[in-house]
Amino acid sequence: MARFGRVLTAMVTPFNDNLQVDYVQAAKLAERLVASGSDGLVVAGTTGESPTLSKEEKLKLFSAVAEAVGGKCSVIAGTGSYNTEESIELTRAASKTGVDGVLLVSPYYNKPPQEGLYQHFKAIAAATELPVMLYNIPGRTAVNILPETLVRLAEIGNITAVKEASGDLSQIAEERRRLPADFDIYSGDDALTMPVLSVGGCGIVSVASHLVGKQIHEMIDLFFQGKVKEATAIHLQLLPLFKVLFITTNPVPVKVAVGLTGFKAGGFRLPLYPPSSKELEAIKAEMHNAGLLP
Repeated sequence: MARFGRVLTAMVTPFNDNLQVDYVQAAKLAERLVASGSDGLVVAGTTGESPTLSKEEKLKLFSAVAEAVGGKCSVIAGTGSYNTEESIELTRAASKTGVDGVLLVSPYYNKPPQEGLYQHFKAIAAATELPVMLYNIPGRTAVNILPETLVRLAEIGNITAVKEASGDLSQIAEERRRLPADFDIYSGDDALTMPVLSVGGCGIVSVASHLVGKQIHEMIDLFFQGKVKEATAIHLQLLPLFKVLFITTNPVPVKVAVGLTGFKAGGFRLPLYPPSSKELEAIKAEMHNAGLLP
């Protein structure tokens, strides 16, 4: 069983009408997600609008979620950025908030070489005793953590997992072949969960689990029980929903979708912006098809 669990939700950050972080709603959302199948929560990741949250907001959010659901699920704090020293500072502070691990995204925009990536992650991991999950998403960061770099990083004691959103199944298979058996590889894309499991993944860091967490958990459980046909049927049934939740920039569709279910998640801080009317109708249609709306 993976250290953090099989289904981790990349949690949205609720805002009030003034676009301030609503910590009470965040705690309620965390409880709701645990009740609907999440083994763990990633807080203040990209889906949580981390680029527009201050350090103080992030730390208060980590504490609020850890207090609400600590002991019931894993709480993983998004503490990585393109600035190594700031990432170290936030990671050290997050380690005191009651979270169970940290998520470190690849440095974005400054496009470091592979040795720079290695030294960046190594320096941050040294600043905490918490387990570390790396996050490889070259589509957003413009840099890919190559398998040979990941293998080196896995030699660092508290770097224990990777959220893989490269979309390259050949690369992910190569990582599984070369990494230690107890190093966890998570799919970072709902639509690729089953393919990633098939090449040695352990679970998903999911967006769609805000809405269909129990179904995703059932799918993964069936896969590991050897009932691949049944798991695939669930995956294919949910695939249109997985896709529509990325009809525009994440987390816009999922935050709107959560609101449509009746949970007040609030709006978006610029430069994020609400979906167009056409995009909204597509989201509603797939939610209806999935039985999430009347």
